Amino acid sequence: MAIKLFVTDMDGTLLNNSRKISEGNKARIRQAVADGMIFTIATGRMYCSALPYAKELGVDVPIITYNGALIKSVSGKIFYTSYLSADMIKEILDFCTENGMYVQSYSNDELIYREMSPQAAEYEVAAGVKGRAVGEAIYDMVENVPKLLVVTDSPEDMPETLDKLQKHFGDRLMITQSAPTYIEMVNPGVTKADAVLKLAELMGVPEDKVLTIGDAGNDVPMLKAVKYGVAMGNATPAAAAAASYHVGDNEHDGLAEAIDRFFYDLDR
Repeated sequence: MAIKLFVTDMDGTLLNNSRKISEGNKARIRQAVADGMIFTIATGRMYCSALPYAKELGVDVPIITYNGALIKSVSGKIFYTSYLSADMIKEILDFCTENGMYVQSYSNDELIYREMSPQAAEYEVAAGVKGRAVGEAIYDMVENVPKLLVVTDSPEDMPETLDKLQKHFGDRLMITQSAPTYIEMVNPGVTKADAVLKLAELMGVPEDKVLTIGDAGNDVPMLKAVKYGVAMGNATPAAAAAASYHVGDNEHDGLAEAIDRFFYDLDR
């Protein structure tokens, strides 16, 4: 039993390409939890978007959401928050408007955007949540906002958009790509890695007993932060390079493979 705390990304890792937890992964997770493994989620998703999956697995532990800006248990207990200031929210909205970027916000775990658009509609399907078009009132809805998200028109637009945002905001924001068209914006120092280490301390698990597994750019910090950083077979080049170990992809139960190798010490 090399590890105690197993922390997984959701999209592209825990979930297959149909955004489901496979029966193979589900069975292996439940068995490992019954055998003493602590299983949790670290995702860029909203809390309300991640919650149904945690409930499906029957776990009630703190889950890391909004890329590390909110740690909250399945039963609703809040362990950590890092919310953006009203001034920063306004600056992000202004900059995105001036540069023709689609941006959406999250206030009190509600998805909000100016108006319905193809990006908003696609995001609602991907996240399994319904947003609300609020027009210019988006500037006033600044309570408990953990992140803002830019969605590019296509993956080809990503490099230029990401570069513009990073050059403008510098170290005043943590800006990372989490999907081919998603750019996450949170407070400086907010990462999945920071949240994983906070959670491990909270649960009394030594850092060398923590495993993180993921596939995308926003998983890189947590893959580097622990002894057992595991990249999926479908990982981006950056995530694959950051990991110490590699397993199969999200269509072939790579997550269950990681449980077998690092919790049960089984070869696959």
